[in-house]
Amino acid sequence: MFKNTLVALLGAAAILAQPVSHAQNTGAQTKSMSKSSFSAQSNLRSDMRKLWEEHVSYTRNFITSSLAGLEDTDAVTQRLLKNQDDIGSAVKPIYGDTAGNKLGALLRDHILIAAEIAKAAKAGNNDAVGTGKAKGRANADDIARLLTGANSNWSQQQLSDMLYKHLDYVIAQVTSRLKKDWAADIDANDRGREHMLMFADILTSGIVKRFPKKFPR
Repeated sequence: MFKNTLVALLGAAAILAQPVSHAQNTGAQTKSMSKSSFSAQSNLRSDMRKLWEEHVSYTRNFITSSLAGLEDTDAVTQRLLKNQDDIGSAVKPIYGDTAGNKLGALLRDHILIAAEIAKAAKAGNNDAVGTGKAKGRANADDIARLLTGANSNWSQQQLSDMLYKHLDYVIAQVTSRLKKDWAADIDANDRGREHMLMFADILTSGIVKRFPKKFPR
């Protein structure tokens, strides 16, 4: 999925490198280059949004199944953890295997912390919920630090704040479901989904700025 986007990016860069000998060819090449650039940005944005929307969707499934003690909890958990590996793998062609593996590991920690919070909330252990939230925020800082270390076009504080808010929406779903406040639960899910799509777009924007030759204006 993400590799196809990178192929498109490299294709756009190759078009830029080709010599042009005639005015007619120049016009055709510019048109082709512009179309390729737009397609590359569009594909990147779509791929990034898909990954993070899956993150939200399977987190939602996990919350529902784990709190209700459903038989699919383990299967949903494994699928959710796979999404974290998928996100890590998606950045490997851009930032390398080490960064990709580290991101995947941090995101897995993020999920395991969320699971701890859900378990504590279900048991009515508010102290443990608070501890889990603190761990979640520290994990968010680690993720933001890793990402901004690879790309200075992202703001570490902005990414941390976005991930803090994501954690808040996750906790809101957990507490709302336990209270059987279905309206609040649905609202937290809807807001959380929109929030993570914004996060995905921030990541896309940073990548475009980091590699301007592959996204000519």
